[in-house]
Amino acid sequence: MATLGLSDGDKASVEAFRRDVVEPSHTQLVIVDFWAEWCGPCKQLAPVMEKVCADYASKGVKLVKINVDEDKFIAAQFRVQSIPTVYAVFQGQPVADLSQARTEGQFKQYLDQLLSQLPIESEEKAQAQEIAPLIAMGEEMLADGEHERALSVFEQIAQMAPDNAEVASGRARALVALERVDEAEAALDALPSEAAKDSHVEQARAAIALARNARPVADLSAVQARVAADPDDHEARFELATGLMGNGDRDGAADALLEIVRRDRDWNEGAARTQLLTLFGAVGLEDPWVAAQRRRLSQILFS
Repeated sequence: MATLGLSDGDKASVEAFRRDVVEPSHTQLVIVDFWAEWCGPCKQLAPVMEKVCADYASKGVKLVKINVDEDKFIAAQFRVQSIPTVYAVFQGQPVADLSQARTEGQFKQYLDQLLSQLPIESEEKAQAQEIAPLIAMGEEMLADGEHERALSVFEQIAQMAPDNAEVASGRARALVALERVDEAEAALDALPSEAAKDSHVEQARAAIALARNARPVADLSAVQARVAADPDDHEARFELATGLMGNGDRDGAADALLEIVRRDRDWNEGAARTQLLTLFGAVGLEDPWVAAQRRRLSQILFS
């Protein structure tokens, strides 16, 4: 904003705007709230916006409030016609009008969308980059059956990022692998509500559900004989699948469950398909093995 010909008060407003909004917006998402003392809706909106922006500070969000009676020049530059008016500013330019948001959920939805599209620098992103190699190491150890070492790695990362959903998931799945299921569930229950909804945490909860339903079985020969004697004994085949899952044979378990679906997809209110989906969730929906089994399931269902 040019300052030539402006009053001293307007020049001060422009300099404050550059300092508080334009410069931080080079790396952060700055939320500019135009308000006034006499504005009732502004006062109702303020605590909601302040809470959301405080919650999102680590994500690179900053709130700046501009009183339209005191900073008329800045309000005029933004063509503020009514208040409250709320803009999101990035790299010195308005990128979104958030004036229609009135609830915490609406503000968060807008911010989540903007943060996913813009190269915002934040503590959260910096931390994510720092711990990503450590998470990959822990996941590799889990995949290789080094459960104690994986747990140690995830617990060390958790000291750096205690509320990180991916870390919490890895730690919980390591605990499940070590048959410390109750401890894993308690750890997930202690997470903040937003982290608890994350897909990584859902994967860990699926692993817990699987562990509670599928226990290792030393000798499956008897149930295998029942299936061989009567291929339509779905209860026996389901028991076999459960035992195979408990023993870590996910291929065998998937084969047995898919065979039940192929023979009678509605058996026991779709129990085989439900168990398959739990298995998929525990392995991870992005895993190539899950993608292959999903294709097999689709072929059965839609053939």
